[in-house]
Amino acid sequence: MITAVDSSVLLDILGADLTFGRMSRDALVGAASRGAVIACDVVWAETAAAFPSMTEAARGLGGLGVDFVALDATCALGAGEAWRSYRKQGGTRQRVIADFLIGAHATEMADRLLTRDRGFYRTYFRKLAIIDPTT
Repeated sequence: MITAVDSSVLLDILGADLTFGRMSRDALVGAASRGAVIACDVVWAETAAAFPSMTEAARGLGGLGVDFVALDATCALGAGEAWRSYRKQGGTRQRVIADFLIGAHATEMADRLLTRDRGFYRTYFRKLAIIDPTT
């Protein structure tokens, strides 16, 4: 089983979040025990931005056991399709936001997504299994 992970979970762990850190770490360890854990470019970039340097970011991300798997054309098209649905439903943002790319990547490259932002992903990526570390 392949689990894609969202930046919310990685940032909980790396930032030692007092509310969600332990739950997110336990969920990540559980996912890793069932198979590969991956993250896309967007998650990698969002998480790396929390570090003071890219060297420290590479070390921190590398220590989590999460594999980098880049977005491909199918993922980009899937994000565009979800974005179109969002706009048709009255969404007002003018640019494709990161969560659409993350959701499309998880849909195409993984069996499920580990995230605390379950409402958004359940709305726009209905076929995607969502694992919320807080439940």
